[in-house]
Amino acid sequence: MTESARVVIVGGGLEGLATAWSLAERGETDVLVLERNTLCSGMTGKSSGIVRCHYGVPSLAAMAWHGVQVFSNADEIFGTDIGFRQTGYIVGVGDNNTGPLTANVAMHRDLGVPVETIDADAVRRLWPGIALDDFAAFAYEPLGGHGDAYMTGMAYGTRARSLGVRVRQSTEVVALLQREGGDVYGVTLADGSEIHADTVVLATGVWSPTLGATVGLDLPIRTQREPILLVDQGEPTPDVPTFSDLVNLHYVRREPNGELLVGNSDHSSPEIADPDAYSNRAADDYIETAVGKLERLLPNMPDPRLASSYAGCYDITPDYNPIIGPAPAPGLFLLVGFSGHGYKISPAVGRLAADLLLDGISSDPAVDGNDFRFSRFAEGTPLVSLNPYVGAGEMR
Repeated sequence: MTESARVVIVGGGLEGLATAWSLAERGETDVLVLERNTLCSGMTGKSSGIVRCHYGVPSLAAMAWHGVQVFSNADEIFGTDIGFRQTGYIVGVGDNNTGPLTANVAMHRDLGVPVETIDADAVRRLWPGIALDDFAAFAYEPLGGHGDAYMTGMAYGTRARSLGVRVRQSTEVVALLQREGGDVYGVTLADGSEIHADTVVLATGVWSPTLGATVGLDLPIRTQREPILLVDQGEPTPDVPTFSDLVNLHYVRREPNGELLVGNSDHSSPEIADPDAYSNRAADDYIETAVGKLERLLPNMPDPRLASSYAGCYDITPDYNPIIGPAPAPGLFLLVGFSGHGYKISPAVGRLAADLLLDGISSDPAVDGNDFRFSRFAEGTPLVSLNPYVGAGEMR
């Protein structure tokens, strides 16, 4: 007999598991998650795990704020540590971006986000030794910080399973099933078997375009490679806030072992890659550029050295914002194109997806599900920041 479920979620990463958890919490437990490898083994494990509400899109800021509240209560909700460290989050801008910073802080406060503008002296107290001559203004979120996407995704999966969701690993989906009339009604596995469903949720990140194409769906998603450096300062970094530098376009946070994780915020010339064949280390020219930025920000590191590097990939859309909602083909629901935002908003992604799947509308008045509709690209109405930053608009 052909296996079936009311909801089949293709992709056992952060967003797919968040959705399974949220559906189960609402009582929909006839859910089957299919993962081609092991849970959270794709790009989830490559996430730098930054937690911040600092967005110029109100829905994204509200979703991130919901994420902060879930992460802050993870022990109670999931019964386990998810790696969240509430170190605070600082964003620094130059003279050309003080206006957007002020406007965004006001918008965040309207959403209930605890945030304030602080001066350079306050930043230096939070992060001793930091050099701030490049900056004109700062915003500080004391409840932000960083977390572990793998641990978080696994917590979602464990909670979903405890509520009755089924999970199958080492189960590769090779095609979506579509009737002649256009409805998607299930999936085909690599062994040729089929699983039928009322709704198929596509949550396969950078691999989504390949599966979408099996039902003639052209997803506007590209794979953007992003290298990460891990830097040993010569002595362990103390607990300091995550720092986002929107002048030199990079971000820095402390790893649990005291090293610094250094990431890129310059997306003006994206490196498009094959998600199944890309270099998993930073190139020498990138290392030179990134280290130069870091040394400008932290000129007094005792004895800095590169500990290691790796690379992950974003599934980017044309406006660098996700697609969450029904596809043109009935029966298919899209959960793709997270463009580097996925970790911090994942609890809200799961909630919004469950709302749309079960009720057709968001339960959070601050999060307009229509913002993330697939059709916005064809309509020529991309989702963009109300207060964009010069030089850093793609991720803000």
